[in-house]
Amino acid sequence: MSGILPPGYETLDPFAARLAVAGSNERALLRGSSTAEERQAFYDAVRDRVGPALDELDRKPLAELTEQEERLLRLLLSFAHVALAVEIQGADEARHAELRAHMPITRSPADAIA
Repeated sequence: MSGILPPGYETLDPFAARLAVAGSNERALLRGSSTAEERQAFYDAVRDRVGPALDELDRKPLAELTEQEERLLRLLLSFAHVALAVEIQGADEARHAELRAHMPITRSPADAIA
């Protein structure tokens, strides 16, 4: 595997380089520090790939994922944060981002896996 993501996901490598981070709080902070245009570009690039990517990742236990597959999983977890901002909060995301700094995520089930 030459890319930072599994084969077939190379077009998402530029997003993974920045957004495939471990930790729910880190993902929330990245979401809050991104622009609406950056969130929309990420959302548009990943939206139709989520189902197939999850199907692919579900084929093996978490403990057996390769480094590239773990990075893809972390990218999908970041997508969950961004999808909330794009689909639900829209223009209000900037206001919510300011408040998020006062409510860090200290624990998350997702932190146990990625």
